[in-house]
Amino acid sequence: MHAKSKGTNAERELIHLFWSHEWAAIRTAGSGSNHYPSPDIIAGNAIRKVALECKVTKEIKQYLTKKEVDELQEYARRFGAESWIAVKFDRVNWFFVPASELECAGESFVLRLEDAKLKGLQFDELIGNNA
Repeated sequence: MHAKSKGTNAERELIHLFWSHEWAAIRTAGSGSNHYPSPDIIAGNAIRKVALECKVTKEIKQYLTKKEVDELQEYARRFGAESWIAVKFDRVNWFFVPASELECAGESFVLRLEDAKLKGLQFDELIGNNA
């Protein structure tokens, strides 16, 4: 499977998760190739809105460009949403990490699996379904 289709399928998986938990969610068209900042997914309920940059990786760390993170945060600021990085590491569930918690790695940011486990939330925690 190509990396682009793997990412698209992962985003669709998240969309279904949000909807199945009474949140509305949508993938944004042209994320990363649009003239304006746009996240991969926008999700929310009557209480919260989140803007997500989504990544899927076979590695134990995921790099994000400064542009990706800056645009996510700019969009979230203008829209009144929280900015989160959603990463699905190989054979591990999704982790959601606030964009502000990413580690700077020179010209980019890096999120390591062990940091995602420490700083990140699982899906149920993100949506406030901690029961």
